[in-house]
Amino acid sequence: MLILQILHRLETSYAMFSVNLDEALGLRRDGLVAKAQQALSVSSALCQRLTAPLNSLLHSMLLHARHFGTAPHLASLDPQNFQNSRSQRVARFNSVFSKVLLTRSPSSCNKISTLTETRRGARRQFSRFLGEILAGDSLDSDSEWDVLDASHYDLNTCLRETVVLFKSFLHALPESQLQEFLATFQERTACAEGLLPAKARYLVHRRMAAIKGQ
Repeated sequence: MLILQILHRLETSYAMFSVNLDEALGLRRDGLVAKAQQALSVSSALCQRLTAPLNSLLHSMLLHARHFGTAPHLASLDPQNFQNSRSQRVARFNSVFSKVLLTRSPSSCNKISTLTETRRGARRQFSRFLGEILAGDSLDSDSEWDVLDASHYDLNTCLRETVVLFKSFLHALPESQLQEFLATFQERTACAEGLLPAKARYLVHRRMAAIKGQ
């Protein structure tokens, strides 16, 4: 079933990314800096392998929630579950924002948007400091490796929150809308992987609008 495939792909991608980073961190702790950097040479691709489908899933849920009002019961993000200060700040805003909303639907959209922004920020942090480490231009290598570890931690939190959100979303999703949602996800994933031109991203949007207006 496609839903199980989505979750399996995310978990597999995270496992590969996490094992690779753990290996690099372990090599560095053992003083094998060159081998640690060599291990990191594939980290960017593995990070992308995780964050691309994660982004596609979040964006697909956001599109569907905005068009159809799908609104599962959600708890706000806990800033303590993140390590980077930027991620904590974004999560804190989500927590405050959720408390002042009177309806569940905007809260649902806000949490999805917050997770999307947190994922993007952690991905950028990881890529930035990874590049500096691999280039050998670091003036404070300990700090940069700490950022890699913290960004990995935050991406894991985003994944766990997204999985919980996805399951709640499916529980609230009417069965009649399931295939529409899955089609949206497949098209966004194909666009992200370069299998479809960018303009294909708007096909689902137009179809949704037509259904909603019926």
